[in-house]
Order: sequence, then structure tokens, then C-alpha cells
Amino acid sequence: MGILQPYKKYYPVDYDYVDALPEGWQLLPNIAIFRERIERGYENEELLSVTIGRGIIKQSELDKKDSSTLDKSKYLLVYPDDLVYSMRFRQGASGYSNYKGIVSPACTVLKFRKNIKLNARFYYYMFRTDFYKNYVERYAYGIADGQMPLRYVDFKRMYSIVPPLEIQNSIVVYLDNKINKIEKFIRNKERLISLFEKEKEVIINQVITKGIDSFKPMKDSGIEWIGAYPEHWQLLKLRFLGVCQNGINISGEKFGYGSPFVSYSDVYKNMTIPEIIEGLVSSSSSDQIAFSVNEGDVFFTRTSETIEEIGFASTCLESKPNAVFAGFLIRFRPKKNILIKEYSKFFFRAIIHRAYFVKEMNLVTRASLSQELLKGLPVLIPPIEEQVRIAKYLEKELAKRNCIITKAQKEITAIKEYREALITDLVTGKREVPAAFSLTNPGSEVHLDHETVDAYSVNLEDN
Repeated sequence: MGILQPYKKYYPVDYDYVDALPEGWQLLPNIAIFRERIERGYENEELLSVTIGRGIIKQSELDKKDSSTLDKSKYLLVYPDDLVYSMRFRQGASGYSNYKGIVSPACTVLKFRKNIKLNARFYYYMFRTDFYKNYVERYAYGIADGQMPLRYVDFKRMYSIVPPLEIQNSIVVYLDNKINKIEKFIRNKERLISLFEKEKEVIINQVITKGIDSFKPMKDSGIEWIGAYPEHWQLLKLRFLGVCQNGINISGEKFGYGSPFVSYSDVYKNMTIPEIIEGLVSSSSSDQIAFSVNEGDVFFTRTSETIEEIGFASTCLESKPNAVFAGFLIRFRPKKNILIKEYSKFFFRAIIHRAYFVKEMNLVTRASLSQELLKGLPVLIPPIEEQVRIAKYLEKELAKRNCIITKAQKEITAIKEYREALITDLVTGKREVPAAFSLTNPGSEVHLDHETVDAYSVNLEDN
């Protein structure tokens, strides 16, 4: 952890997730620290949500439809500085509230016990660490993985670390400062990735509609989203280029053995079918013929939440012996010498095709792609030798950008691992906050006056 050093003295602790604590720190059962807040009948208060990534936020800040019930009389009241967790605690759905509002009755609201003065944000950080989420799993139960409810009656039997308040405050100041910088770093890297992903889309669209040769004669396609294209190319509907086929419908008990199986997830957001198809399914020899997966096949997802989420294509670059594909996919098998596999994986992945589906689909709730709709897709077909050149050009150009994207993704992964290790080491007492972050040191990088410190702290009376 760089400049972060261990505390000078520790004492042994006999418990699962910690074996020693700094002198002056305690390990206490949650029942000695927290009480459950159960206050209902405040349906006019603002609706809050407990999220995995952002903690507790206002429902109005979510970019999705409000799915809460109309009757909010049983919703739980939350005060500023309360801690709240949901059934997805194990996935990170817990947080510290900056607001007064109400949350779903499926959540648990925590307040500190009477006359206990602690820093709620310290426990916000502790609850979201991997070690505490794994600890929660031992006490939670249910049938849905990741959504096993942790009742307060079980939560109170768990233990939490309690450092002296001034140390809690110093840790929170330090982590707030560091985490803000880390989050800014992640956002910048994510923006970089987004920009290069967009650039890849632009390059693909440009090349598959205009080619890579300049000053060639062009002609108008008569299609708004395609525009002009090289006059020596062909423009044909997909129905004239090959055969479409829906996949095999198989019941759940037939999974787990037999033939390799191409699933929705193998196609969605992939440019090529994975080398190893992990799914297996029981199939007959006739199934393996009718629903086979051959080199050069292109797959489309039949249904998605939106047109933007349709898996437009995933080209199988190698034959998969005895493999079959799922019923919620459409396989397009091009005729020989029409489209080569290296070109088609770029062409069908291009986002310009979304305009066709927007125009032709009668959307109600989901984007449903039928064979008939797919067969009407306009396809630009360069000569075979030009398809080869285009594919090689795109492989080279996209590889440059993919290297930058991969590097940024690795940096994000590394900084997230550092963030987890940093929080864990500080809240468990393995490392000490530098003296420069002392709340009373005027030369510290972040200085808090007493009013700000008090705002961080909690002293709630019993109701």
C-alpha cells in the first residue's frame, strides 16, 4: 500500500475474518452497535433506492422505470446517516443515506444504538468490502443466488470492527479523498473505451458501405442509412444470399450432456462464436443435421429488450462437429462464393443495420426478429477479392484500437483491485492512515473542521 504502514501494536482476535486488531480497536456483535429502524406510514416521503454501484440514491436519479408498488404505506423510513441494505447485500447493495426518504420493505434499515457515536460512512465502506459480503453469505438464506435476504435477526448475530471514533473519521476522510480520485480515473478510462468503441463502429460502417479505395465511381442505393456505394458492388436482400433457419427448442432437462450448444450468450455482443462452446445438450442425429453449426454460418438473436441490444451477428469461423444452436437464434447460412466469413463478421456487425430494423419493426415491449424481417435486410456485396482486402484492413485498424481498449480495461481492473485492497486494509486495521490525514493537522491534504466531522458522525436517540 505504498506509504501506508501497519499500526505499532496489535492484539490477537479469534474470529473468522480477522485474527488481530490494533490496540484500542474492538470486535463487537452487531446487536451491540446497531438497531433496526422500522418506521412505516410515511408514503409521502421521497422514494430512495439501494443500488449496487452507487449506494443509496434517489429513485428519480435512476435511468429506469419506477417499479415500486403504488401502496407505499409499508415502505420503511430512512433518515440521513442511516445504513440500509437490500436482499442483494452479497452483491454490494448496501449504503449510507444522505437523505430522508423511504425504501422498499424488502430492505433493512439500520441506526446506531442509543448514546453510541460512530461514523456511518466507516461502516458504509466496511459493508461493501468483499470480505464482509462473503461473511454475509453465511447468515443469509433463500433460493435466489445473490438475492438471499439477510434478516436483522441474523445480521445482529454477526460481528463488526469498531475503531475509536477519531480513527474512523480519519479513515473516512482518507478513503473519501482516495476513492473520489479512483472513481474519476475509472470514469476517464471508461470514456476512453467508449470513444474508441464508437470509432470502431464508424470505421466499420464507412468501409462496408464505401470500401477502402478512393475516387471510385459511386451510385445511390436509394436507402437513407446506406447512401451511395461503389457501383461495381451488388446490393441484394439477404433472402437471395442464403438460407435462414430458427434454432432447436429444447427443454431444460436435456441440458448438461451430449452435443455442443450455441446459446444466446454466445452470440450476444460477440463478433465470433467462442472457440469452446461450453453448453451441452441432448440431440439426435437428425437434430445435428437440421440445426448444425458450420463454418461461415452467421447467427442473429431473435428477441431483445431493445433494437440496440439485438445480437446482429456472430460468425462461426470454424466448424463445430455435432454442434446445434438455440431456438432463440436465427442461423443464416450464405451460399458459397457470395460472402466470405472474414467479411461477413464485420458486415453484419455494423450498426447501420439497426436503422433497417427501426424502420421495419413494430415495437411494443421487446425487439422481436423474425426470419421474414431478417430476409429483407439489404446487404452490400463487394467482389470476393475486395471482401478479402476489406477484412484484412478492418482487422488491422480495429486491432490498434482494441489494444488501447484492452489496456484501459486492464487498468480499470487493476485500480478496482487496489481500491478493494485499500478499503479492506484500512477498515480491518491492517494499515494505518498517514499522519498527514489527521483531522487536527492543518497541513493535511484534506482538512475537516469540527462541524464537518460532526456531520459525518451519528448520534441517534432511540425512538
